[in-house]
Amino acid sequence: MSDRDKDVEILALRHQITVLERQLGGQRVRFTASDRAFLAALLHRLPSRVLRGVRLVVHPDTLLRWHRDLVARRHAARSRPKRSGRPRTVRSIRLLVLRLARDNPSWG
Repeated sequence: MSDRDKDVEILALRHQITVLERQLGGQRVRFTASDRAFLAALLHRLPSRVLRGVRLVVHPDTLLRWHRDLVARRHAARSRPKRSGRPRTVRSIRLLVLRLARDNPSWG
């Protein structure tokens, strides 16, 4: 695709955004979680000054917040323990406790 074709496509997309904003009036655009994740992953690498110049339906700060949330959720999911609850007791300790209980029937 040539640079001219890309420029024409960008202008067409910007015009569509303008028309959609006009039709919505004062209403807010609702994004799904996958829409937010896609936009955040796509645009977070742009420098702040470039991001502020891009014609978006949402504020650039909102995009950056979505990206922070995306990274935080990913980190939280990876650092979550694989098993819930108390970890298993080592087998040798479990056998020792059972032997001590058998050898000392007067315990609790």
